[in-house]
Amino acid sequence: MTRTSRDARGRVFSLVMIGCALFVALTTVAMLFYRGGTYADPSAEGYSFFANFFSELGLTVTRAGEPNTVSAVLWFVAMSAAGAGLVLFFIAFRQFFTSSRWGWLLSGLGSLVGIFSGICFVGVALTPANLYLGAHGRFVLWAFQAFPVAAVLYGVAILREPAYPNRYGWVFLGFAVLLVLYVALMLTGPGRDSFQGLVIQVVGQKIIVYASLLTIFIEAHGAKRIAQSERE
Repeated sequence: MTRTSRDARGRVFSLVMIGCALFVALTTVAMLFYRGGTYADPSAEGYSFFANFFSELGLTVTRAGEPNTVSAVLWFVAMSAAGAGLVLFFIAFRQFFTSSRWGWLLSGLGSLVGIFSGICFVGVALTPANLYLGAHGRFVLWAFQAFPVAAVLYGVAILREPAYPNRYGWVFLGFAVLLVLYVALMLTGPGRDSFQGLVIQVVGQKIIVYASLLTIFIEAHGAKRIAQSERE
């Protein structure tokens, strides 16, 4: 790989880290602009960290019936950036693992599934739940079902690659366990019809979203450092 290619790959990982930070910043601001209303209590004021889902920031109209333009735009930008960053990450990350047949196979499959997951996250941004509930729900489920598969494939690829630090493989595998647990929570956990069930689902989503961002940030940071060391 040429020096120019390694420099470009390093810039991609920097963009991925910026995308993770941007998601946190933009969604935090969007929470401040959300006018109010939860699934359990449409008359509630403001955004409740423990009773409002992330995707409610993207509603064109809040559950209280108020326009939600600012939050919806911020959510769209944040989610689109996160999904696009995931696609870029899995395109660039594969280049560390193409020197062996197993690495080539595992990274190829991992990137294919990871790119699909990133595209689904962009799909989540494009389908506000109050307008396209069915499509929105399918994109969410597909994204979180594909992501653990990509994490396991890359976790194994890293552990099989002598030149890549094993700790990043264990980060991916630990994250995959969290993702599987979250998918189980979505499919078989308590419903949102009760307040307790709603809080459990909302908190579970918050945990997995922030864990996703932290995992990709760690992996991108590590990949950038390794790419930089290859230039020296």
